[in-house]
Amino acid sequence: MGPEQITQMTAQVSRLLAARLGAKGAGLEARVAHRARALPRKVRRAALQLAKAERLAHSPKQARQLDARAIQAAYATCTHYLEPLGAGERFRAAALTFGSSVAFIVIVVGGVIFGAMWLSGW
Repeated sequence: MGPEQITQMTAQVSRLLAARLGAKGAGLEARVAHRARALPRKVRRAALQLAKAERLAHSPKQARQLDARAIQAAYATCTHYLEPLGAGERFRAAALTFGSSVAFIVIVVGGVIFGAMWLSGW
């Protein structure tokens, strides 16, 4: 596993943290620190392990000491937790959009009916 793959993994987890939890910061470590309380302990440790692996991957001597299986497991843990987040939020947004469209149509149709009744003398 090369440094490019590790960098891609940390970038993906960092993007997911920002998109799903609103984490702010320049890198993965900063984003994990910002939203540490929102993450389960297992996911937080896995994300910090990925951040540490990214730091060590750019040094050839230390890169050989990295455990590729542990890094893959940490990445899988993070993505498994973070990817489904937001599904409920997307559902709520779609339901709100649908509900507001229906409410607008009911108001317009009610207004037209009320206006027609008023003009006809009811």
